[in-house]
Amino acid sequence: MELFPVCAEGIRTEGRVIQSQRAAGRRKVSSDVEIEIGILYKAVPELAKVFRITDKIGEGTFSSVFLGEAQMLDGRREMFALKHLIPTSHPARIAAELQCLTVAGGRENVIGVTYCFRKEDHVVIVMPYMEHKAIVDIIGSLSFEEVRLYIYHLLTALRHIHQFGIIHRDIKPNNFLYNRNSRMYALVDFGLAQGTADTHIEMLKVVRQRASQKGGGSTGNQDPTQRSKAPPRLIPKSTTSASAALPLPAQQSTNLAPSSSSSSTTASSSAAQKALVKKARSVTTTVSTSRTKHAKDLVRLRKVPRPVFGERNLNSCTRSLSTAKQVTKTEASKVVKPSRTEDPAGRRLSSGNRVPLPVRTQSLSQRPQRTVQQGLTCSCYLTDRVCNICMSRKQQVAPRAGTPGFRAPEVLTKCPNQGTAIDVWSAGVILLSLLSGRYPFFKASDDLIALTQIMSIRGSRETIKAAKAFGKAVASSRVLPRQDLRTLCETLRGRRTSPDDGVTPLRAANKDSAAPTRRPLQREEEAGGPQSLCTPPPNHGEHSGDTETTGRENCKVEQDEQGWDSVPDDAYKLLDRLLDLNPATRITAAQALQHPLFKDL
Repeated sequence: MELFPVCAEGIRTEGRVIQSQRAAGRRKVSSDVEIEIGILYKAVPELAKVFRITDKIGEGTFSSVFLGEAQMLDGRREMFALKHLIPTSHPARIAAELQCLTVAGGRENVIGVTYCFRKEDHVVIVMPYMEHKAIVDIIGSLSFEEVRLYIYHLLTALRHIHQFGIIHRDIKPNNFLYNRNSRMYALVDFGLAQGTADTHIEMLKVVRQRASQKGGGSTGNQDPTQRSKAPPRLIPKSTTSASAALPLPAQQSTNLAPSSSSSSTTASSSAAQKALVKKARSVTTTVSTSRTKHAKDLVRLRKVPRPVFGERNLNSCTRSLSTAKQVTKTEASKVVKPSRTEDPAGRRLSSGNRVPLPVRTQSLSQRPQRTVQQGLTCSCYLTDRVCNICMSRKQQVAPRAGTPGFRAPEVLTKCPNQGTAIDVWSAGVILLSLLSGRYPFFKASDDLIALTQIMSIRGSRETIKAAKAFGKAVASSRVLPRQDLRTLCETLRGRRTSPDDGVTPLRAANKDSAAPTRRPLQREEEAGGPQSLCTPPPNHGEHSGDTETTGRENCKVEQDEQGWDSVPDDAYKLLDRLLDLNPATRITAAQALQHPLFKDL
């Protein structure tokens, strides 16, 4: 933290800020917010000397943002945004965010940093406050010109930070603030930022090194070798306990009526049971040795580097000659079930001394032996199954930080090589939301559903082809056609009532539809998300059809006044380039600013 201008006493910025005066009138806030503000004052007492915190204006996974007021030397009051980071944040991550704001912030639509307070493990970053509204509140009233300017300034901010080798990783409307009155823009929240290979931000190099040192593999704390050796250790203990219990039935047999035949039967049965347990021990030892060697083979596979998923040359396991011979011996050995004696006393003794554990162990040990054979290639490639060989390999780890719905295909498929193109994809999703009037546009519970939603818009064949280009194998159970972006956006805005190419229609048209390409948007409507801009309220009266038609016509007139009747083709051509599935051919922010859509800016 000493690398940055951390101010703890005597806060000054060009000699303009002095201690704030407590105003009599406070903004009404909830009791919970007041408690949080009090906790923040107690954690960082220096804040009370400069700022009067009036409200809580934002909250995320790793921080909370408060609104603070400070009185300047010239008598005017100025508002600031105070970002309180959670105490568990890593110091390198905090320093990287501060350096991003210090080096790249303060210009080109990127927020800057004014102060930074630290008290023990509590860090507060103070930034200029810009009044704004959430995009979900204004998306229905935005004109096309506002959308064009919004994307232009967003691309300007991305070009600027990409020049410094900064990958923002969390581009979304909530992190690109927009003031409609002053036409000001600000890119905020560099908490998830990462650096490229040639980044100018020194602390991002530290974060990059920490991420590479973590590597991949199992998330458990137990060593894989120890975990594979654990089952054979437990089996002899179970066998030993079974043999220790053998004298108990013999004591019970003394309570029976005395007879020579009964005692001779009991003695012979006891000798037979001892021989059976001894044989079972030898079988258990053979099975345990086989399982241990097989586990060592699978552990050896986990240490093999795995650059991508789905490579057939990595899906093979060649057994050594000694292991193959051991498998043959194991298959040849058989466990004999204890036979029941005819004598009732012997029958009770036999059932009490039965040892079923080696039989279960044998059946369990045979499963991986059938799967892993010499020179066998797994059959789960491009299928909906995962075999034991692939499950035993070292898992691939790739960065996936970001907000669901804005992650690029290379992030969803865990591509290890991720660059600034993931920010450009997120900008494309924002443009798609603004052109269609739907926010959020993609809403998925996991990465596979998110990838399926992308396929429903960009096409399954195109997605599979692009994934293959960056070393990933994607399988789709059905073919999803690529949608025309203009038709899609105009349909969602209500400007097309009868699409002929299968894109998602209005709510009234797709209420009973179950086509896979329509599910993501339909699910959003069912969850109470933003509806089509021209969908009237439900009306089951006699003239509901006339009311719906009139409402749609009025909405079209209103949109025509906002310029949505004359959206140029260049807007959808740029959208197509921003949503390029292949990050290698995806347009960059600098190239996008040279697009004909912005020729007069």
